[in-house]
Amino acid sequence: MRISRLSIPALVLLLLSATASAEPITLKLSFFTSDRTVAYQAAIKPFVDAINRNGGSLLLIEIYPSGTLGRVQKELPKLVLDGTADIAFIIPGQNPERFTDNAVVELPGLFHDVREATLTYSRLVANGVLTGYQDFFVIGVYATQPEIINSRKPLDSLAELKGQRIRTNNQTQARALATLGAVTRVLAFNETTSALASGALDGATTPPAQLFDVGIGRLTSHHYLLGTSVAPLTLLMNRKVFDRLPERAQALIRRYSGEWTAARFIDAYQIADKQVLDEIEADPRRTVVVPSAADRQTAQRAFRSVITAWAGASAHNRELLTAAEAELAKIRSTP
Repeated sequence: MRISRLSIPALVLLLLSATASAEPITLKLSFFTSDRTVAYQAAIKPFVDAINRNGGSLLLIEIYPSGTLGRVQKELPKLVLDGTADIAFIIPGQNPERFTDNAVVELPGLFHDVREATLTYSRLVANGVLTGYQDFFVIGVYATQPEIINSRKPLDSLAELKGQRIRTNNQTQARALATLGAVTRVLAFNETTSALASGALDGATTPPAQLFDVGIGRLTSHHYLLGTSVAPLTLLMNRKVFDRLPERAQALIRRYSGEWTAARFIDAYQIADKQVLDEIEADPRRTVVVPSAADRQTAQRAFRSVITAWAGASAHNRELLTAAEAELAKIRSTP
């Protein structure tokens, strides 16, 4: 069958029109709390904005904040893998049975700041050192500033921590604070405020930047600036969903993943951390305590005992610690 000359331009216009009107592929992203929080602004927003700004008719990410697609943190990996969401902000400390190697990032006293922790964690995952990520495409892995201790009760020294019921982010941090006399409980970040309000908890560990994100700062007025361990955070996508995307869409996601998103998280988090510290130090209704030299030494001995015990539990743990310390040494040698 011959196509007339007049029909060729019409065919081209039809094809162009079909291409122009094609709907972008939409990915659902679940976030368990408000999109006004520091975690959203630092970890999620830069990635989503970059994709939606540059995706054109190819790719679009829709945000479902405040637990719309899943509020219970322990259930979020399953939520991504069963297709309820394509991407989710997942807290590995709530799923230690899946992210079995993450304890190396959670070790107390290992990192000085958010930059060291985030870059070390990012590189360990990128190099395939840590288990639990094989079913996901890893958009970003991040770690907070070392968490401080915030309480409803006076907390002017380590001695006053003894017997206080403190929320922790993960089991490793719980063991560390237990060696200092606290009664610890691993609890999801977005479940902590209700436990404080009910009197079930006396206090909670949080990084300064996130003190007010879910209301912990509203219920605590004593802040003990002892850096404990960091909280690992992740932005993970269903690997099968990623693999089914067109190559151009995959390339776009890769472009704004990994160390690109880690760098933006670090910058935003450092700013937020300083702002909150300045705010609480200027508030006369709050007590902000820098640990004495003696208390810092006591805490570091306790933290070192936790690290030594964990590393000594298996050859695998020792290998993980060696890998983390090697990455950390590289980071500290590069300003």
